[in-house]
Amino acid sequence: MANYVLAYHGGKMPDTPEEGAKVMEQWNIWIKGLGDSMVDPGNPVGKSKTVSANGISNDGGSNPLSGFSIVKAESIDEAIEFAKGCPQLDGGTIEVAEIIEM
Repeated sequence: MANYVLAYHGGKMPDTPEEGAKVMEQWNIWIKGLGDSMVDPGNPVGKSKTVSANGISNDGGSNPLSGFSIVKAESIDEAIEFAKGCPQLDGGTIEVAEIIEM
């Protein structure tokens, strides 16, 4: 089995504390449903800066990262199936990539 990063793009922060509680409940249900396959539920991330050989820009590019999780799966296809149940898909997208152990 390998670890896969689920990189979250887009989405939005809840507008009210009540909406925030509802969203957190959805995330907690999804996380618990993955059981031992959830390696690290991760966190949302703040505003990013992009570093390149040409300097630094004050944005995350055209599709900035908004958070991440790490799951353990038999294949990228299984990791994709895990991602399909994620609340992030309500307004955002998920990039799935294998973490290569060095």
